[in-house]
Amino acid sequence: MRTVCNFYSYVLNRAVDISVVVPSVTCPESLGLGGITPTHKLPAKFPVLYLLHGFGNNHAQWLGYSNVEMYAEEQRIAVVTMSAENKAYADAGADDFMRFVDEELPEFVCNYFPVSDKPEESYIAGLSMGGFGALLHGITHPERYRAIGSFSGGVGINPVTFVKDPMGSKGEEAPLPHEYDLAALADDAAAAGRTLPPLYIACGTEDFLFQANVD
Repeated sequence: MRTVCNFYSYVLNRAVDISVVVPSVTCPESLGLGGITPTHKLPAKFPVLYLLHGFGNNHAQWLGYSNVEMYAEEQRIAVVTMSAENKAYADAGADDFMRFVDEELPEFVCNYFPVSDKPEESYIAGLSMGGFGALLHGITHPERYRAIGSFSGGVGINPVTFVKDPMGSKGEEAPLPHEYDLAALADDAAAAGRTLPPLYIACGTEDFLFQANVD
């Protein structure tokens, strides 16, 4: 089941579009087969993956250009996508997407849908700008997620300049603030004795982001 929502964000002070995929309660393969009686009763809340889009995209791209809906059904996991514009999932600029992703989005989803709010059943991942966002939120709050995924992640993004100049065409250079330096944040977590969730980081060798991901 796919639901597209437009709800008012108290953090951002405006409406936000999200998509929520919830698996069918009974697997399609077992409908009337194998002695399993089809039912709409929910045995438990579903684990959830917060899946973040890349630069120039919105909540619809993951569902329109990939098989994520099929994978959600097969793996029995809910998937939540959102529209974050080109704000790098941070709080630089006018919108506090840090607090929106960390607090308000899970609060809304877990109260309106049969989705678990347990850290051991919560995952975050993303592509490009979304990969940066997933790592930023996951490393900053490792206690909230079971695992983190980054696909061709924009790991060197500086949200302070990215909001104004996403492609770096203006040649703006500014020191990377500590709160957005992923390696420094990981070091902070380690120094504080906090255990990071498992990380899945993938980037093609011909991708211009490859070396930054390796570093």
